[in-house]
Amino acid sequence: ARRYDVYPAENVVGEKDACGVGMIANMEKAPNHDLLQAALRALSCMEHRGACSGGMDSNIQLCGGDDSGDGAGVMTQIPWKLFASEVHIPEDRSGCAVGMLFLSKDPEERIAAKKRLEEALVHERFEILGYRIVPVNPSVLGERSAQTEPWTEQIFVRHPTARGQKLESLLYIARKQTEAKLSYDSMYIASFSTKTIVYKGMLKSVHLAEYYKDLQDPRYTVQYALWHRRFSTNTMPRWPLAQPFRTIGHNGEINTIQGNYNWTHARSSAFEHPNFGYRMEEVLPPCRAENSDSGNLDCYVELMLRCNREIPEALMIMVPEAYQDDGSSDAAEDAVKNFYEYWGALQEPWDGPALLAFCDGEYMGAALDRNGLRPARYFQLKDGTTVVSSEAGILEPESAPAELFRSKGRLGPGKMVAIDLHSGELIENDAIKQKMAEKKPYADWNQVFRESLPTPDFLGADHDDPISKAVEDDLITLQFDSGYTIEDTEMVVESMAQTGKEPTFCMGNDKPLAILSERPHVLYDYFTQRFAQVTNPAIDPYREALVMSVEVYLGRQGNIMAERPTYFQNLSTNNRLLRVDSPMLHERELDAIRSSGLLTVELSTRYAHTDGPGTLEKRLSDLCYEASNAVRNGAELIILSDIERPTEGGNQAQGLGVEKDQLAIPALLAVGAVHHYLIQQGLRTQASLIMNTGQCWSTHHFACLIGYGASAVCPYLALAHIRKWHSTEKGKVKADGQTVEQCQDNFRKAIVGGLKKIMSKMGISALESYRGAQIFQCIGLHDDVIDVAFKGTPSTMGALTFGDVANESMLMHRKAFPELDQGEAAVKLDFAGWYKYMKSKGEFHMNNPDMARALHKAVRENSPMSYEEYRRQIMDGRPVTTIRDLLDFVSDRQPIPIAEVEDALSITSRFVTGGMSLGALSRESHEVIALGMNRVGGMSNSGEGGEDRLRFTPVMDVDEEGHSPSFPHLQGLQNGDSAASATKQLASGRFGVTPEYLTSAKQLEIKIAQGAKPGEGGQLPGAKVDKYIASLRNSVPGVELISPPPHHDIYSIEDLAQLIYDLHQICPEAKVSVKLVASAGIGTIAAGVAKANADVIQISGHDGGTGASPLSSIMHAGAPWEQGLAEAQEVLVSNGLRKRVTLRVDGGIKSGWDIVVAAMMGGEEFGFGSIAMIAEGCIMARVCHMNSCPVGVATQREKLRKKFPGTPEHVANFMLFVAEEVRTILAALGYRSLDEIIGRTDLLGPRGNSDVRTNVPQPAVASGMGTKREPLGGPKRLSKAASVDLSVFFSDSPPDEEDRTSWVGATRNSPAHANGPVLDDDILGQPEIRQLLEQNSGSVQKELDICNTDRSVGGRIAGAIARKHGNYGFHGELNLTFSGSAGQSFGVWNIQGVNLRVIGECNDYVAKGMCGGTIVVSPHSDSTFKAEDNVIAGNTCLYGATGGEVFLNGRAGERFGVRNAGCHAIIEGAGDHLGEYMTNGIVVSLGRIGRNVGAGMSGGLIYVYDPEDQ
Repeated sequence: ARRYDVYPAENVVGEKDACGVGMIANMEKAPNHDLLQAALRALSCMEHRGACSGGMDSNIQLCGGDDSGDGAGVMTQIPWKLFASEVHIPEDRSGCAVGMLFLSKDPEERIAAKKRLEEALVHERFEILGYRIVPVNPSVLGERSAQTEPWTEQIFVRHPTARGQKLESLLYIARKQTEAKLSYDSMYIASFSTKTIVYKGMLKSVHLAEYYKDLQDPRYTVQYALWHRRFSTNTMPRWPLAQPFRTIGHNGEINTIQGNYNWTHARSSAFEHPNFGYRMEEVLPPCRAENSDSGNLDCYVELMLRCNREIPEALMIMVPEAYQDDGSSDAAEDAVKNFYEYWGALQEPWDGPALLAFCDGEYMGAALDRNGLRPARYFQLKDGTTVVSSEAGILEPESAPAELFRSKGRLGPGKMVAIDLHSGELIENDAIKQKMAEKKPYADWNQVFRESLPTPDFLGADHDDPISKAVEDDLITLQFDSGYTIEDTEMVVESMAQTGKEPTFCMGNDKPLAILSERPHVLYDYFTQRFAQVTNPAIDPYREALVMSVEVYLGRQGNIMAERPTYFQNLSTNNRLLRVDSPMLHERELDAIRSSGLLTVELSTRYAHTDGPGTLEKRLSDLCYEASNAVRNGAELIILSDIERPTEGGNQAQGLGVEKDQLAIPALLAVGAVHHYLIQQGLRTQASLIMNTGQCWSTHHFACLIGYGASAVCPYLALAHIRKWHSTEKGKVKADGQTVEQCQDNFRKAIVGGLKKIMSKMGISALESYRGAQIFQCIGLHDDVIDVAFKGTPSTMGALTFGDVANESMLMHRKAFPELDQGEAAVKLDFAGWYKYMKSKGEFHMNNPDMARALHKAVRENSPMSYEEYRRQIMDGRPVTTIRDLLDFVSDRQPIPIAEVEDALSITSRFVTGGMSLGALSRESHEVIALGMNRVGGMSNSGEGGEDRLRFTPVMDVDEEGHSPSFPHLQGLQNGDSAASATKQLASGRFGVTPEYLTSAKQLEIKIAQGAKPGEGGQLPGAKVDKYIASLRNSVPGVELISPPPHHDIYSIEDLAQLIYDLHQICPEAKVSVKLVASAGIGTIAAGVAKANADVIQISGHDGGTGASPLSSIMHAGAPWEQGLAEAQEVLVSNGLRKRVTLRVDGGIKSGWDIVVAAMMGGEEFGFGSIAMIAEGCIMARVCHMNSCPVGVATQREKLRKKFPGTPEHVANFMLFVAEEVRTILAALGYRSLDEIIGRTDLLGPRGNSDVRTNVPQPAVASGMGTKREPLGGPKRLSKAASVDLSVFFSDSPPDEEDRTSWVGATRNSPAHANGPVLDDDILGQPEIRQLLEQNSGSVQKELDICNTDRSVGGRIAGAIARKHGNYGFHGELNLTFSGSAGQSFGVWNIQGVNLRVIGECNDYVAKGMCGGTIVVSPHSDSTFKAEDNVIAGNTCLYGATGGEVFLNGRAGERFGVRNAGCHAIIEGAGDHLGEYMTNGIVVSLGRIGRNVGAGMSGGLIYVYDPEDQ
């Protein structure tokens, strides 16, 4: 039998891509070469959306680098006229086809591959007409492109009888048979069709036609063309990964690709279709591990086409719109809804941001994902030409003057547009979808084959369910056995039962990793959630809930390639599916499912532990076999249960309690193993999995179970606890009048809300897509365990075997049955200390009161001996907590005198503090950190709350007591002090981001993610928004402020490149840093960020602090910085990109020892977060989210702020102590500077069993300030940590020194990357404009042309004015009028006195961050269409604007006015999410608008006039 493999882990963390796409068609004219030339010109206008191996093309031109394009290509109809001159092609071409082949340059390998293909073709009765070597010009290739360049040939074939679909199917069979036997290195078939051909490669846009000489040949005549330009996050892309593929060009990322790939393979065993008959097996599975996510999407679309689907229909099935809550009700839309409902039960969405351009020779068109997270504009010309593109302005004005345009539109979220390539008709969204939906009687099929689960009530206080009563009676035993602690019940289960929300907590996760902990952990704790950053956006599950779906379908899916519902001949059932509204079931719902008519088999996960630890692996194997046997015998539903159900007729509660000799397979292990085994057997889609378990109580647990294949979960023990808790007096009081049923429903609401949040942080909208998608990273499980239950999951630090997992379960089991150890029964659960620190009880926490007291003493007394006491506590006196605790130094030199080591201030210049916002912190604590860091030459970070302009100039009014009238709330000041944050942050909320704020910065940081809650947004509680904070954030006092989960101008890697471009535009001298959070695949992301022109990349660990975050996010998202740094360093070095960026690292760094380890792993700069707050007085009360910090560090309450004890000297002292510790370590290792050890992983090795690290003298001793003391008692070495694989963190041999020194400090010691020549420089270079800015009076008018490659126009002008005059001090008037199509970010950061006008149109991000002035956009006077009915500007206009006026004579795209904080705008209609997150300003819309108006809005006004009354 075929074994169905799963998506490999290396692909999960492999390269990602984004791009620009487009298409052009004119079916009214005869095929012509001009249309192809127009397509190639349009492609060249997309160069800024692509990249090269050495980075962005504009930067390569400035400072060199490999200009191998990441990929460019074009798909057209076949130019038979061109080919007929070289190959004999019969006049009747109806049976002819041409294939585009990438072959090996090795002649023998090439001949062998062609022979394979010919054998497959001849077997299908094709006649080989001949081959043609494709003429190319290799001289235009970059270095890497040339190294991987294939030999390109075309093959021409003819079939004597087959035509149409039959002919395409035979070509498909022959190609799939060939591909199954050859790697892509031997042969890659870029296209093989009777209708279309693809020319593509690792090329830049401008080089495509220069490389392929055919594209310059006037005989290459077409009526349609589709183009694509790629931006890969990796510099080693391959030619086959360039696009377009055979049917699509994809701008986006499939977030659920792992699940989609696995489910596709799992379904393959059931695929049947008359077009293939008994030969179906020959074309399966359709997807291939070598492909990218886009490539596999193309493969699946192609199979659907061969099974008689039309391409719009296939994409509607695979990338459905959010149809459930659109509010429509007419018959045509009902037909489309019925289509989506039918297919939604059978095919999980391929979910993620996507603009899909498609073409199969029958239809050409484009479709957008349900969130609308990619730009898509389309245009109709009066000569019959239709264009769809990522951007406007791609046609030359000479060939497409304004008067030639008939209409200008855009694709909205989930929408589609198609061109019928026979009739030439442009079919818009409603018409094309209705046409596809009406092909089959979906409404009738839904009535017969879909059923909704009845919704019985939760069990009440007086229920009579015997099993549940028995659970409640034996509650504490079962809870011990499942791994519950008192914190889990009180802080998680009871909290959710009270509030209906996930619990919120603060600070970070400073306890040991599960694999390093001395305590047993539930298996979920070894998994961390992955999340979106840079290459795809997170989404907002609260404000954009309309795109989220958590419904589940249970039952047998059957053959989804069939064109009608499948009846199973040998079974008593057909593919009737049961719809469940939520993946969390209660006991009565589970009973209802058992009696629903689906054939259900229940399997126990219990086993006897008395046979030894090896029993777990055997029982797991048996369980998998039992499940597969049940499915083969017709089971449609498998319930895995860790609680025994009584047999028929027996005492209902008898035998229910857990036996002393019975262990449960951990629920996650059981689900994952059965899921993967059924995939391998080709049985997975024939039955659904439900987990009935006591070991599930948090949102993370549910996410893990669903992510590894469960369709639904019944957490019977959590529900039993809520019922028992509610029956107590304490519970009744906390329930605050809510019934026990309501409390259980609250728990479910919290779980479902938490699941939506976890899905959304990866950008996934539908639970059916999340199920089985394995969006996790594993830390600490052995490969043997991964291969059985979690195959394809990225894994590090492999250690725990099946025996170890069983032992951890046994430790919990022994607490349930203390008599096994001759102990006494416990009356309450243990305090484990997972979340809170309690001295001498529970888990160790790095941030603890003893440590804080020691540090306060050191910095306040400026005492090296006290610092030594602090260092001993956090280094020698703690258990193994982090990865670096398992490492030690292995020097290759003799020690040197400390006097020879670089000085402390040289080291502190590498130090930064974390982005802690003013608002989360008090004014006093925020300013003291900045003052202290500036004293030692380091850089503090403003965070996302803006900054008072008072801080931008040095303090010069300090008296002898250290007081300043300018800063009366601070102590210990000195004249010349600066309170300005050297780094100004741009987070997703863009609070307080103005031109003056940006130009005051030495560095600008884009915060993509935060260690404590990566992939999520944030909230500043209304209680913390006082008048001062509101003034800085342009908001209303007392009203909660929201930071969206994504940056709304970073939906992809090319969007990040655009934001970096915007920042380099306004402040050319400031470096731009990008803050990422460590996770599997961060190396790939870092490579993309480096190519996007960032100067600094910051890798943050999962243990970073926060003012407030969902508890599960703090505990279960992200990875240690050691892993992230090691991976990013390795990828950047291997890709030749390391010299383009400075690597910075932060996350729990507290000592000089931490810094030296980070440097050896590749870090050049080092960040301090919570520890900097502790240095200025924080006592780790962990109440930041409550606005009640007792020492005034993290509160806005005046009374508490007066208790703030910190001074700048405290922060400076700490930084200098750490620097001195670094110096002593360097001296002991024999090195004179950090530069000498950066990237030297050969100086690291595994730590021995000694208590104290070697090669680390006590700083006081090295400085001659004291005597050596005995350590406090070293860390215990754990059995489960003893076998951890640490090999990725150190090397046995030193790196090539010449290569290492080429990148160490290369970016750190050089100016910021540049944008190259820009239009703004030409404008600012004109004498009358220079004079206007100098004199600050008068008026200048200019008229200029503009095109879509002129990006961020106005940004540099705003920066020049802000540096001289601030935000509001410019009193001149600069009036600029542009004609044409403006590129992205037109009017970015625009400032008072600057008035910009475009006669034409604009792309995305108009008026981003605008502060003042006016922007007007209107159509050309020659335009004949109605302006109010056509699109004139793109998506996400006014993002973060704080002032000014905008007037659009036409419609705008999605998210107009997002986070507007003061701009006044008038537009003539917009797409979805108008005014989202607005805090101030006015938007007037005089036209049709989309859904979700004003979501998350907390201030300002929106006026809507909708003439169509929709």
